[in-house]
Amino acid sequence: MNPLLDFSGLPRFDAVRPEHVTPAVTRLLAENRALIERLLADPRPPTWDGFVAPLEDANERLSRAWGTVGHLHGVMDIPAWRDAYNANLPEVTSYYSDLGQNLALFGRVKALRSAREFAALGATRQRIIDNEIRDFRLGGAELDEAVKPRFKEIQEELAALAAKFSENVLDATNAHAEWIEDEAQLAGIPGDVRSAARAAAQKDDRPGWKFTLHAPSLMPVLQYADHRELRARMYRAHATRASEFGKPEWDNSDNIRRILRLRAEEARLLGYASFAEVSLVPKMAESPQQVLGFLRELATKARPFAEADMAQLRAFARDELGLERLESWDIAWASEKLRLRRYAFSEQEVKQYLPEPRVLAGLFRVIETLYGVRIAPDDAPTWHEDVRFYRIDDAEGRLVGRFYLDLYARDTKRGGAWMDEAITRRRVGDGIQAPVAYLTCNFSAPVGGKPPCFTHDEVITLFHECGHGLHHLLTRAEDLAVSGIHGVEWDAVELPSQFMENFCWEWDVLRHMSGHVDTGETLPRELFDKMLAAKNFQSGMQTARQLEFALFDLLLHSGFDPDGPRTVLDLLETVRDEVAVVRPPEWNRFPHSFSHIFAGGYGAGYYSYKWAEVLSADAYDLFEDNGRRSGDVLDPATGARFRDEILAVGGSRPALESFKAFRGREPTVDALLRHNGMVAA
Repeated sequence: MNPLLDFSGLPRFDAVRPEHVTPAVTRLLAENRALIERLLADPRPPTWDGFVAPLEDANERLSRAWGTVGHLHGVMDIPAWRDAYNANLPEVTSYYSDLGQNLALFGRVKALRSAREFAALGATRQRIIDNEIRDFRLGGAELDEAVKPRFKEIQEELAALAAKFSENVLDATNAHAEWIEDEAQLAGIPGDVRSAARAAAQKDDRPGWKFTLHAPSLMPVLQYADHRELRARMYRAHATRASEFGKPEWDNSDNIRRILRLRAEEARLLGYASFAEVSLVPKMAESPQQVLGFLRELATKARPFAEADMAQLRAFARDELGLERLESWDIAWASEKLRLRRYAFSEQEVKQYLPEPRVLAGLFRVIETLYGVRIAPDDAPTWHEDVRFYRIDDAEGRLVGRFYLDLYARDTKRGGAWMDEAITRRRVGDGIQAPVAYLTCNFSAPVGGKPPCFTHDEVITLFHECGHGLHHLLTRAEDLAVSGIHGVEWDAVELPSQFMENFCWEWDVLRHMSGHVDTGETLPRELFDKMLAAKNFQSGMQTARQLEFALFDLLLHSGFDPDGPRTVLDLLETVRDEVAVVRPPEWNRFPHSFSHIFAGGYGAGYYSYKWAEVLSADAYDLFEDNGRRSGDVLDPATGARFRDEILAVGGSRPALESFKAFRGREPTVDALLRHNGMVAA
């Protein structure tokens, strides 16, 4: 049997090969289309069991098979998998486009919505039907038949452009390396980073040290390397990836313009003024104007703190480091020096207390304490020898869900960190299909027999992705369309992930996940107190940076003309005039690698990080209140309430209702400002 067509259990990563993709996709698409024809030919009135359920079953099979292919394209991007993915992407996109435009199917859904049975379906299934009607309209079902072919062409081309955008970023990232043979140029770079660079050079049969643009190699150079020219070279290589400064075939300039044109055309066909309006239809926010107001209000509050942060850094760089002009490649390095001067500790010092085994044990302890579950290693075929697999059981030993953990950076793996679904929880017959998640990061791999150590920022990233994973794994929904993150408004989907980040700043949590990589000594309380004092170090600058990205994204999709006299880079400079305190060089090409909005589903939605951060900070505030009373922020009762009202319900009700059910009121921005130190003394 083709392993991609085996849905009896976990994905068969030990057996699936690129040559399996086309036969599996071809068969599933043919079966699905045949089913749709039978459903439409059925003269009986549509019902949930007779119409919705069969179509959901068929689409889940396709989603699981294609999801495996897409996952391997992201984590094992060798030519054979890239070719198999790209060869079938148009066919899969065409199917979903046809599905969204099928007026007869849409008519059946509307008929079910109007039938007497609808009232008996219950609130969850009623919400699913309402969401389906919304999605059919966004999918072009009500368009004139004459323009439907063009709408379909747009969807197919956008899917191909997103894949190409991401591939260009990965290829450009992999193409650059800094080869260092003079050890004096490594001054300031931590020993474990040097060891990894030495191992990378040896792997290529070269002397010296090899540094790359992948985050575990790049970021320590920018933060610690005293050799300014090395920092400048690596910064420039990173900042000009996938642009006109590299290979023409990797230049994303035309891809960006084409994506923007097609999105604007899609919006016009659907009757909206901009793609931002289309993007917001299934989100919590009501309009682009509301989002702009939200972002600009935050920017106004953050700006004084950001300006103060930058003024202090410039003065320190001039007076203490001898830098009359602070360049972009100096900022992380000078900031680390200032942190060391002001708080008497460095991130590298903290890192030695956070070896991977201790961090994972501490993370699992938080999850187990809050949600009354148990996490244990499990066995499953994986796509790489470094990948691990775990199971989550409830207090009675019943399976709740399972997840893959892929922590280390590789040349064949796209950058960043993410959670994705392998299998979604749903009722199947008399039983429950347990959910399975992928948790993917890009941290440093072990070198020389020692476990890798994580920076505190990397620990935060791990907790963030685990928050997404828990949203997927701890759901109790039994209908696929609202299970886990399905059906959750995109600007609320970051709530559980950003919520989890807060625990990384709790002493009781951090001490239990620490143990010096050489001595096993727990993180000293004195060092933690310094970390806490520095928690909001440059938070104004960091907030301004996120708001810059969010405003740029929203304005780019709100009336910007990609064929007009102003370029994308001109718009970005205008946004920086409004909110930024750091001005990169004119040759910086940040948009060309902004995969979130051009290849990652966040187009006109990057604001979601800040929107959901308001919710997550306010939710965590309740845990803090309990912690002040009981002395322990890991309160199982509050954790159970968070699981019941936020995680378990998935998309079965509006996110704002879920938040209010947990918090007992509407969200406020106060906790976010306090957490970021942006409250006037």
